[in-house]
Amino acid sequence: KQWYQRRVAITAGMEGEPGDLYFKVKTIRHNIFERKGDDLYTNLTISLQEALVGFDMTLSHLDGHGVDIKREKVTWPGAIIMKKGEGMPNFENRNKLGNLYITFDVKFPRGELSSEDKDNVRKILNQASAQKAYNGL
Repeated sequence: KQWYQRRVAITAGMEGEPGDLYFKVKTIRHNIFERKGDDLYTNLTISLQEALVGFDMTLSHLDGHGVDIKREKVTWPGAIIMKKGEGMPNFENRNKLGNLYITFDVKFPRGELSSEDKDNVRKILNQASAQKAYNGL
């Protein structure tokens, strides 16, 4: 759980001794978005077909407006795109908006391909072997 702490001056028309009034605001985890400062982060799972040929979709934002996401090129697992101005309003300047960062996950199909399907994939992709061991940690 993450806590954000901010000092906010509140002027109130109350009688009595002047003093400071503090609020502690607790933010709870959202099931789609994570906030870091003014920016929002999310992950989006797409199919292998969508990753290879592109896709067009609308992501529902926190306030309900749609964020258009269109890809016309190959999207690899772990790719990140930024949607400028689709984050949260800045605390001091509500006209300034953060960005939305979307990280892509690719869902591979389950099951087996026939020999004919495997041959067709090889012909379509026309790639040489790229097998290489390395320390990626």
